[in-house]
Amino acid sequence: MNKKQTELLEFDKNHVWHPYTSMSNPLPSYLVESANGVHITLASGEKIVDGMSSWWSVLHGYNHPELNNALLKQTEKFAHVMFGGLTHQPAVDLSKTLIEITPSGLNKVFLSDSGSVAVEVALKMSLQYWHSRGKAEKHKILTVKNGYHGDTFAAMSVCDPINGMHQLFESVLMKNIFAPAPKTAFNEKWDASELDELTYLFKQHHHEIAAFIIEPIVQGAGGMRIYHPEYLKACRSLCNEYNVLLIADEIATGLGRTGKLFACEWADISPDIICLGKTLTGGYMTLAATLCTDEIANTISDGEAGCFMHGPTFMGNPLACAVANASLAILKRDQWQQQIADIALLFKEQLLPLKQHKRVSSTRVLGGIGVVEATQNVDMAVIQKRFVELGVWIRPFGKLIYIMPPFVSKTEDLVLLVNAITNVLNDDSCFKCD
Repeated sequence: MNKKQTELLEFDKNHVWHPYTSMSNPLPSYLVESANGVHITLASGEKIVDGMSSWWSVLHGYNHPELNNALLKQTEKFAHVMFGGLTHQPAVDLSKTLIEITPSGLNKVFLSDSGSVAVEVALKMSLQYWHSRGKAEKHKILTVKNGYHGDTFAAMSVCDPINGMHQLFESVLMKNIFAPAPKTAFNEKWDASELDELTYLFKQHHHEIAAFIIEPIVQGAGGMRIYHPEYLKACRSLCNEYNVLLIADEIATGLGRTGKLFACEWADISPDIICLGKTLTGGYMTLAATLCTDEIANTISDGEAGCFMHGPTFMGNPLACAVANASLAILKRDQWQQQIADIALLFKEQLLPLKQHKRVSSTRVLGGIGVVEATQNVDMAVIQKRFVELGVWIRPFGKLIYIMPPFVSKTEDLVLLVNAITNVLNDDSCFKCD
């Protein structure tokens, strides 16, 4: 690297706070020079295959000409206008598409600028809905352990209370109700007895529960756990029985990643509220959406406040909406089902057998998601460096080495990712001693 690049990294290390790391002893950051397709080129010269889709978001690869063009064309018109009292075609077109493709009944679209905010909006909608119905006592949220829904305050209150990294804020968070995490794995025989405690919690607390929130089928940052569709189907039934709203957090799972356009489709259910984010713009810009039923929107609108009391400054940003429209058009055209099927097949053939490795406790695959759970925690700095040396970008956490590559990844890219995981499993230095 040249002098300027070295200076950039030094300033970054001393002043720029990256996610989930210390400022006094930060994990190393790698300076990116460019990105194209599934490759990230580092300033130090390495060209690495992205196995993370930049945290679930980059579907069609980096520097996509159609997405670039959508962004530029909208820039020539206007980059942003306030959404209060004004509207524009990119937002209208996006909302129309989202209503068409999401599970049935979700006809009202609230646009925001991040996944965490989409969750905040969903929770706030739920509380205001019941308040508008004269049932303000329904002010708690039921959820499951091992869940993750974001890092803002209401979102933190429905993340796993132990593993959600938010214990420091426990005294100031909303006090919600937690059921055991789903136990039966996706391909295991369904065990209905695991619903016993969940059903009990609904029965005992439904009078004070506004909504039940869950990540459909895949619990992401809470452990990359892939659970049985019958569990999700039962959640819908319980919400119906006990008059509780169902919120599906599809921020990570939405738009094809699991092999269905939305993970709710595995259970053939439709939620009352759905949260979308990450993939909406193909990884180009931050954008999120919360969709709800007519009943929820109309009840809130006819209630005491007369409106939904939320309005992000960059709500409905035209640039983000324009890119999202282009990304959804590519998704539809490029036969994402076949792309995901190809990724899943290779993962099943080459990643699942890593379960036999002495350092692996389990492996699992669903759609374009591959997970290797090790028996020891990784040494983050060491394993990250080793992955770069092996020509890939994979960002593990805890004992989990997981990949969700862009949909456009080719066979040789996927093989490189799996081989890199195999290599680090054989390297003692990549794991912390017990």
